[in-house]
Amino acid sequence: MITRIIDVTHTVATYRTPAGPHHDLSAARQAVATGLDVDDTAELLYRDWMRIEAAAGNRQGLHTAVTRVQQVNRALDCSLVLQRRLA
Repeated sequence: MITRIIDVTHTVATYRTPAGPHHDLSAARQAVATGLDVDDTAELLYRDWMRIEAAAGNRQGLHTAVTRVQQVNRALDCSLVLQRRLA
């Protein structure tokens, strides 16, 4: 069940983030927040969250997402590898 919730959350975030007729960053953020409430270790949702904040030009929101995923990784004793996309 949790996997399906994460999948749907990711789908909504992916659908609502790009510019176009379905662009709605508030809906994308809400979907990610709901998914992270269900599973706060879902790496895919943190990546979605970072994409949303980057699309919004929200540096503080991006910083918040990165800080939260770092906290989760520390709690799980996991390393974090963030990839930077080159344009």
